[in-house]
Amino acid sequence: MTGSHRASRFALCLLGVVLLLLSPLVTPVPGPGGIFFVAGGLILILRNSARARRSYTRRRRRWPRLAAFLDRAMRRPSDKRRRARLDGTAR
Repeated sequence: MTGSHRASRFALCLLGVVLLLLSPLVTPVPGPGGIFFVAGGLILILRNSARARRSYTRRRRRWPRLAAFLDRAMRRPSDKRRRARLDGTAR
């Protein structure tokens, strides 16, 4: 992995952490602003950190109902595959 690629991944992870830290400050503002900050921060962190992905995967296996809700909320490809698989077996 090149140095610039690693630096850009680190910068995106750092931006995700900043978004997560800003979400409590934005939450009191009228509207659903805080939710978007949390979702954006989680997405940036999960896409750019292997350690965060491993941790997320372990927790998904431990709490599958919560994981399904989060996958649906973040529009992850795994949710789309799971729904397609369930729809195919139900018919």
